[in-house]
Amino acid sequence: MSEPDREANRFTARAARYARVGANMSGVAARMASARIFGREQGAANAIALAQALGGLKGPIMKVAQLLATIPDLLPPEYAAELQKLQSEAPPMGAAFVKRRMQAELGPDWQSRFGSFDLHPAAAASLGQVHRATSKEGAALACKLQYPDMQSAVEADLKQLEIALALHRRLDPVIDTSEIGKEIGERVREELDYEREAKHATLYARLLGGIDEVRVPTVHSDLSTGRLLTLDWLDGEKILNFAGADVEIRNRLAVAMFKAWWHPFSDSAVIHGDPHLGNYTVFSEGGEARGINLLDYGCIRIFHPTFVGGVVDLYRGLQHGDRERIMHAYETWGFKNLSHDLIDILNIWAGFIYGPLLEDRVRTVADGVEPGAYGRRQAFQVHKALKDKGPVTLPREFVFMDRAAVGLGAVFLHLRAELNYHRLFEAEIENFSIERLTSRQAQALAACDLKLQT
Repeated sequence: MSEPDREANRFTARAARYARVGANMSGVAARMASARIFGREQGAANAIALAQALGGLKGPIMKVAQLLATIPDLLPPEYAAELQKLQSEAPPMGAAFVKRRMQAELGPDWQSRFGSFDLHPAAAASLGQVHRATSKEGAALACKLQYPDMQSAVEADLKQLEIALALHRRLDPVIDTSEIGKEIGERVREELDYEREAKHATLYARLLGGIDEVRVPTVHSDLSTGRLLTLDWLDGEKILNFAGADVEIRNRLAVAMFKAWWHPFSDSAVIHGDPHLGNYTVFSEGGEARGINLLDYGCIRIFHPTFVGGVVDLYRGLQHGDRERIMHAYETWGFKNLSHDLIDILNIWAGFIYGPLLEDRVRTVADGVEPGAYGRRQAFQVHKALKDKGPVTLPREFVFMDRAAVGLGAVFLHLRAELNYHRLFEAEIENFSIERLTSRQAQALAACDLKLQT
């Protein structure tokens, strides 16, 4: 096929994507707008319609929808509940198509580069699917192969996201979503770059190398491209299989999760921004669960060290009732025009997120709260208060930090872990300083050929 023909195909695919997503989104948006204008309460019905409209599509729009559902009170509760039901499973590519895709990535002799390759996927997700394989030496491999034309799909979906967020700003201007759209766009586009994801995996292997409770797969660069990522296959069980295990095992897994998330952040200002339960499995030794495998590295957020300084400042400010330090933390993150009333509103949410870290006792992450309701009451309080004192623009860095913190808390709730989160957190920030963090981050990023994200 000639380059003009390929470009025409890409244009056709993009146009079809715009039309399909646009029709689905526009119909639901129109119902949302009319219900708001005429005072009709049809939230539940519209929420189900929106989930159905998005759930029928293969590609990143599902990832975007799920992400929006995790941002506190960006969507009404009934919308968030429906969107969180969306699964990232997509219809897999058939065997013949997989062969063509693998040839496009590794050349016509691609099969000779593996000991074996299963043409049927072990898992299918929003941007690609994973195949089991073995190396020529017999090592077990996981080959993550991207679906075709995902770049066009991403751009079409993000254009519709801009429309949806603009509608949200007009109908409910309490939270300005303009920075949210920019952040989501940049991070989702990055997930298309498997060469970058390979660097992320290498970075995490470096950052978590001394933590026995967390395993990171090795990258096989000779079998990877920009749209094919080959890693070690890490055997493990679903983490929810252990929700009914003895409390000692559940706590051990929760500690592993805590370290997998907080240690890279405190050490090098890096977070794993996709706390989906499918991104972790549990490995066992001697017939007993010992820790977690961290499987996916597409959604990684690299912050400026001062952002971590803001996290520590807010923690210490809440701990000691120091309003100046609390205000400094919010300003460091990029919140503007902070009044005392607005700080009090933001502290409702901060008190919820930091609550387990501030109490020096063994507890669950949110005593008495069901996983599906985690953070809902506090989000409602914030939204209600902002109607009188807002609006507020959420800084872009806040989006994935907040999403990951809520997602991590939900995992702790599923495990019903009983830990002293305060002491775990204090151990992570014991030697914290901006200077030390800046130096360690620079070394880690340079070693993996990565840069700060804007």
